[in-house]
Amino acid sequence: MDFIPIDYETLRLIWWALLGTLLIGFAIMGGMDLGMGALLPAVARTDDERRVMLNLQGPTWEGNQVWLVLGGGSIFAAFPPLYAVSFSGFYLAMIVILFALILRPVGFKYRGKITDPRWRSAWDWALFIGGFVPSLIFGVAMGNALLGAPFNLDTTLRPSYLGNFFGLLSPFALLCGLVSLSMLIVMGAVILAARTEGAVAERAARYGQWAAVTAIALFALAGFWIAFGIEGYVITSAIVTDLPSNPLSKEVMREAGAWLNNYGQYPWMMIAPILGFAGMAGAAIGIKARPGALTIISAALGVLGIVATAGLSMFPFLLPSSHNPVASLTVWDATSSHLTLFIMLIATAIFLPIIIAYTSWVYKVMSGPVTNSSLGKNPNAY
Repeated sequence: MDFIPIDYETLRLIWWALLGTLLIGFAIMGGMDLGMGALLPAVARTDDERRVMLNLQGPTWEGNQVWLVLGGGSIFAAFPPLYAVSFSGFYLAMIVILFALILRPVGFKYRGKITDPRWRSAWDWALFIGGFVPSLIFGVAMGNALLGAPFNLDTTLRPSYLGNFFGLLSPFALLCGLVSLSMLIVMGAVILAARTEGAVAERAARYGQWAAVTAIALFALAGFWIAFGIEGYVITSAIVTDLPSNPLSKEVMREAGAWLNNYGQYPWMMIAPILGFAGMAGAAIGIKARPGALTIISAALGVLGIVATAGLSMFPFLLPSSHNPVASLTVWDATSSHLTLFIMLIATAIFLPIIIAYTSWVYKVMSGPVTNSSLGKNPNAY
């Protein structure tokens, strides 16, 4: 369309980058809360210590979930075929994630209503599930995206999913789940070690250091497995980047080691896995002392690098099809219309900076250590 100042190919690339940014934003911001939830039983061993952890998350966790909502919304509006296949095919996995996430706000609100230790212990375990389960399953989902999902498209582009929930739990997918879990635990641990004191901070630092080392080892193992153990996907026909979306208009083949091809074609992409390793290593070193901003930034860069490595390795694929590779969804054939992408970009350019500014202000206001004494001065504490 002549009146749209940005061509279709560029808009598709912009929305692919925006989707990656939103998912990375959730992995970092939401990962703090998920990681702290997964650490709850190990780090906080008394009621006072658990209250410190809950009140560290309480003021900001809802804002952090905005990144997840924005990511899901962008998939729905910018990549409708991806939304149709993933949200229907992975339906049971999504339900499990949503159920676990719902436990978190309920746990925050109801844990302190009754002083009975059994009541509080039950909600503590609910909060642990709310952190542990999503952290694991998000990684499992990424692993299945790398392997390819068992779906097909008919001639009218109507998707049909041919797998089941337990089929998602392959060894490689579970490995990716453990990478996700360990890196999010690092995010939670560095925040706990930086903003709490005493035994909670010490335990968080210890577990965070082990989680960072584990993340490095598992990330390396996943890379080795991708290089030598699984097949990637390659477009073998001419790549058309500016026509209306039709995933069936291309030819695709599976090829061993194909997910590494982009690093040879675009060497700058190597910065992603380097950041993944370096960021986690920096977090492992920095968390030994009382961590400051540099350690938190290092952990965030590690998460960014690990998530970006998956996205850059798959480009231009969004969700390959293991059943019929031709039906695989890519950046070039699974987007909304040219006009829709442009209108959404304008809305994003207006509202995303507002969200970032508000989030920054909230974290500035809520900065500082959370201790038992500070909770005693706050009548609204959990």
